[in-house]
Amino acid sequence: MSDTKHSPAGTGRTGGRGPGRPPKIDRAAIARVASEIPLSDLTLRLVAERLGVSVPSLYHYVQGRDDLLKLAAEQSVTRLTLPVDRGQHWAVWLCEWAHYIRQAFVRDPGLFTQYVKGAISLEVMAEPVNTALGLCLRQGFSPTEARRAYDLVSECALGAAITRLSERNRPFEPEVRRVLALGDRSLPHLERLAAGPGLIEQAPFTEQIHTVLAGIAVRRGEDWTELSALLESVAAED
Repeated sequence: MSDTKHSPAGTGRTGGRGPGRPPKIDRAAIARVASEIPLSDLTLRLVAERLGVSVPSLYHYVQGRDDLLKLAAEQSVTRLTLPVDRGQHWAVWLCEWAHYIRQAFVRDPGLFTQYVKGAISLEVMAEPVNTALGLCLRQGFSPTEARRAYDLVSECALGAAITRLSERNRPFEPEVRRVLALGDRSLPHLERLAAGPGLIEQAPFTEQIHTVLAGIAVRRGEDWTELSALLESVAAED
């Protein structure tokens, strides 16, 4: 009588696969598992453990940790909920987009690092770019103007994400006070700022992005007062 009948399916660590039979993995499965791990903690060994395979087996699908990070970052981006085209005013969608990408990168610094490295391809980002262009074109922008508006808003949001992440490690106010305490150079304007009430409080991101959008609107001859009221409906986390 065969020994196999005494080994019920599903009792092994690999969940019912025959003895010695490797689990089915592919690049999509690796991406799915990798995207569930914070990028700062991501390793080939950890992904292999969660998939129930050996590290060498992963090398049939990924070239190394850098490739794994790129794969995880792109998978994470595709799982985020993008602002949708509801026929809203171009500035409302761009405001939603700015808050969206700033929050996404602040919440996952590893994702931001991969973006800076160019690991997130246009193929992954094509949907929001296309949506922004479509909204702007329908509302009188030329293709060049639409692209520039999208870029300007995106760069503002990315810059704000950098500042927020930097503040976690080196808050600006203590740094200013430390530099002033050295007393080895004259910094009268910085001293005046430090002496004032509510010192060095950075402007909320909402104020920053509204300023950018106001500039675009004014250049287009639009009434910023009316547009400002529309933007009040955009949910934000500063």
